[in-house]
Amino acid sequence: MALAMDWLLQHPFALWLAIGAALLAVEVASGSGWLLWPAACAALMGAGSLAYHFDLTMQLVIFALLTIVTTLAGRRFFPWAVLGGDINDTRSRLAGQEGVVAENFRDGRGRVFVDGKEWAAKLEGGSVLASGAKVTVVGVGGSRLTVRAG
Repeated sequence: MALAMDWLLQHPFALWLAIGAALLAVEVASGSGWLLWPAACAALMGAGSLAYHFDLTMQLVIFALLTIVTTLAGRRFFPWAVLGGDINDTRSRLAGQEGVVAENFRDGRGRVFVDGKEWAAKLEGGSVLASGAKVTVVGVGGSRLTVRAG
């Protein structure tokens, strides 16, 4: 183990690629989006270490600065890349989806077929709606969708 660590410290290109690969593996496993930019910066440091021979302390400072700048820039210019909705969050996933009435609405309540599943639903404005009519999801409350005709 010590021999491998000594070798990595003597070959900064391999060290930075190993750090980048580890960060990328953790990012892929977690899907948080926070480690994507540091992984890219580690790859940049690896490429940069081939051209410039800085000591380890300076490399760490450059890596930290690159990580801060790219993370802030990434959040500013690519907010969708990291802040995408959680696929398990029904509220954000179903809001705006279109569906079809599966069971007639009476007194503002019925069933709709949305996103490949049948859901209990209440109709915004509470009226009657026939089976087969198009609806749009406007909200989610527990396991019941709130829908709007059309």
